[in-house]
Amino acid sequence: MRIAIVGGHGQVARHLHPILVRAGHTPVALVRKETYRAELEGLGAEVRLLDIERQDENAFAAGFERCDAVVFSAGGGPDGRVERKRTVDLEGALKSIAGAKAAGIRRFVQVSAINVDNPLPPGTSEVWTAYVHAKRDADAALRDSDLDWTIIRPGRLTDDPATGAVSLGPDVPRGDVPRADVAAVLAAVLADDDTVGHQWNLVAGETPIAEAVGQAAHSS
Repeated sequence: MRIAIVGGHGQVARHLHPILVRAGHTPVALVRKETYRAELEGLGAEVRLLDIERQDENAFAAGFERCDAVVFSAGGGPDGRVERKRTVDLEGALKSIAGAKAAGIRRFVQVSAINVDNPLPPGTSEVWTAYVHAKRDADAALRDSDLDWTIIRPGRLTDDPATGAVSLGPDVPRGDVPRADVAAVLAAVLADDDTVGHQWNLVAGETPIAEAVGQAAHSS
């Protein structure tokens, strides 16, 4: 497949590109800066320019041209300005969903965050609240779409080396997970049509990724 990756220079995405290449796919990294091109092409990705915050859904659809699937892996992060939680994490996802529909793409995998449907405790910071609500609302929009969706909700992301083993499921409790393992799970769900229509938490664990994905797809 040719797979469009929104947020194609993100840390998870940079792990994902070579995994997809090794599996015989073509990752299409959608990024806002031309200066990222050489690095991403070195990882095997095709590079297309897209400004998530400033361009509209028509530009997203053009960026998805000739692609078979979309991975939304962009995010303003849990730190920084409140406004970017809306413009990147929520509006970027909404424009990606609309762009996929306009481009005739059905398969859509979204990277969210663990437990964003749960109430926040008193005293939660404004930035974190905005981040959680943006991810929550983006997930709801994707679930309400008629796309063939899968939502992956990682716990706290780390830069630890990949382990190849995770815990994956709808009720997995909060924990850490290496970004490299998140990327491997994304590649695995893209390759498995039985993952369509599922939303799972993802943390480090003891189950090999292919096995974890298969178990989750057939037990939830």
